[in-house]
Amino acid sequence: MKTLGLGVAAAVALFLGGCGKEEASHSNAPSPAPAPEKAAKAYPLKTCLVSGEELGKMGEPVRIVYEGQEIKFCCKSCEPDFRKDPAKYLKKLQ
Repeated sequence: MKTLGLGVAAAVALFLGGCGKEEASHSNAPSPAPAPEKAAKAYPLKTCLVSGEELGKMGEPVRIVYEGQEIKFCCKSCEPDFRKDPAKYLKKLQ
């Protein structure tokens, strides 16, 4: 019986007192804002840098920032091609 009473008392103490790790998550302090993304050069084309397809025809364009330059693709599958040889595609922006 004493064991049950101690267990209940411990559970109540943890519930009311909280755990040190959980206390931070219940804080009313705002969480830190994510670091702002550096301003990237705007993407100048209306077409995908890899496929040449018109942006928006296949849904919302995929956007990345590569070395300070905004890049847009018509779909997710174009990004890996770009990453294999970025210089090849970046020439299109000049």
